[in-house]
This record gives sequence, structure tokens and C-alpha cells, in this order.
Amino acid sequence: MRIFGFLLILGIAGGLYAWWSSGRPAQLHPDDPRMATGDKDIVMLVADWCGYCRKQQGDFERAGVRYRALDVDTDAGDRAMRAIGASGVPVTVAGQAVVIGYDTRALDRMLTPLGYDVY
Repeated sequence: MRIFGFLLILGIAGGLYAWWSSGRPAQLHPDDPRMATGDKDIVMLVADWCGYCRKQQGDFERAGVRYRALDVDTDAGDRAMRAIGASGVPVTVAGQAVVIGYDTRALDRMLTPLGYDVY
């Protein structure tokens, strides 16, 4: 009977914690680019050697997208990549949304609400 009571208390405690934490935003690592983008700013994690990065940067330049490029071969860029958990570039962060890779559909869904028509 004691085991049943212990399990019951443990289940109630877990349920209360889940309820309490469900409305709280996830804590971001200080190096995560989402800490700096707010709701509308855009950061692109890029590398000089990446062809898709250059292609996406060209697309953004032609469409007049205002963004900040962060090179992953620098310390700050490497920390940002690790904070997001990405392993490849480009990584585009707009507001709190993240698109990993050169995914024009996902980028379009991300940028259209911000007033950009890129793709």
C-alpha cells in the first residue's frame, strides 16, 4: 500500500509540474540568436564556403530583406549554432522561428508575415 501511495503522490506532483510549466516560455541559452531577434529581426547563420548561404543571401539582398549575417566560423557564430542545435548552414532565425537549411517554402512562410516577398 505504501508503494501505491508513493506512486500516487509522484504522479500528482508530475502533473502539477507539467501544468505549472506549460504556460511558461522555454528558457533560451544566452548565445541563442532568438535572444536578439525579438519578434521581427532576422539573423542568418552562414559560412563563406557554403553555396546555399550565398544563394540565400543573394535572394535576401534582391528582395530587400534586412538581416544580420553571423559567420559560423567565428566564436560567436559557433556558439549560436550549438545553442540552436543545428549542424548545417544556412540557419535563418526570424523572430522566434528557425529554418535550418535552404528551404524556400519554410523561408517564405517565415518571411511573408514580416512583409517580405522573397520566393
